[in-house]
Amino acid sequence: MTTDKDLNPMNVMKPLNLNPKILDKTNPLTTFEVGKLWATYMGNSMSIQILSYFHQHCDDEDIRVLLENGLALSKDFMQRIEGFFNNENFPIPNGFTEDDVNLGAPRLYADEFYVHYLKYAAKAGLSLYAVAVPLVMREDIREFFVYCNQCTTVLLGQVNDVLMGKKFIAEPPIIPTPVGIEKIDKQSYLNGFIGDVRPLQALEIIHLWDNIENNTTSLALLLGFHQIVQDEKIKALFKRGLTMTDKAVKQYQEKLHVEHLPSPAYLNHLVTTSTYPPFSDKIMLFHKVDMFAMKIRSFGNSLAVTARRDIDVLYARTLINIGLFVDDGMNILIDKGWLESPPTAYDRV
Repeated sequence: MTTDKDLNPMNVMKPLNLNPKILDKTNPLTTFEVGKLWATYMGNSMSIQILSYFHQHCDDEDIRVLLENGLALSKDFMQRIEGFFNNENFPIPNGFTEDDVNLGAPRLYADEFYVHYLKYAAKAGLSLYAVAVPLVMREDIREFFVYCNQCTTVLLGQVNDVLMGKKFIAEPPIIPTPVGIEKIDKQSYLNGFIGDVRPLQALEIIHLWDNIENNTTSLALLLGFHQIVQDEKIKALFKRGLTMTDKAVKQYQEKLHVEHLPSPAYLNHLVTTSTYPPFSDKIMLFHKVDMFAMKIRSFGNSLAVTARRDIDVLYARTLINIGLFVDDGMNILIDKGWLESPPTAYDRV
């Protein structure tokens, strides 16, 4: 065992002593509940197929436990959502099935990559669950999303323990402790291209680090997908995604390195040379469109706390490129009849 803390299988029925209430049969599901439950179901149905394949090709016992915990949570979340939907006679989404994965395909990624991927996917899940909590009105649904948040937070803690314990990531940067409270009294605080450019502040460093971390994981995942995808149009889209993601990582790393700060490293070496596809083109394309769309929220959060104009411009350019990628990916999904529609409002036209 190489980590400081023991990894235990998660008791998904009562994590953190939380016991979701019985289904509320008196109030119908509103748009808020339906939309967030639907998105959660789709995302976790995808995760089950991806994690099942990773689990099939995992030698490290600590990482195997992480994968089992991730699988247990995804299956548990889906079962609970099916209960909500069945109670309302609401159609259960098709999502993704065993038809979208070949567990017998050769290994595509090293064990270490699975830990980075779990963090990448869990952060995306948290962004969905956290937004749902203040929006949903039904108490049982709200408690379900609190439950999802707490379960995923426990899993992320285990993931971070393994990442640090096995030295899979660089230690976060340390900056000097302020000698006192300082006021911002010059407009030059916003400079980034010319004039007196200040050092990065803590929030800017955090989000540059987070975006590099997300994008290096996304890049390695996409590199593997690009090797195995069968459809030439999707392959070309993935190639475009590789180029734009690599460029973004280099730009963000440069902002940290110019101030002698470390940054997360590339993970491309964790991708094998296998070209035998374990995943369907459908699930791979949906995965990348979905995760690129999630990046839009991440970059929006980054823009909200960034004051230097040069970094603002970098994020804005990235958002434009991501938007175009997602749009083109959605068009392919639609053309192939692979895109399942979320519940929609009444058509009154």
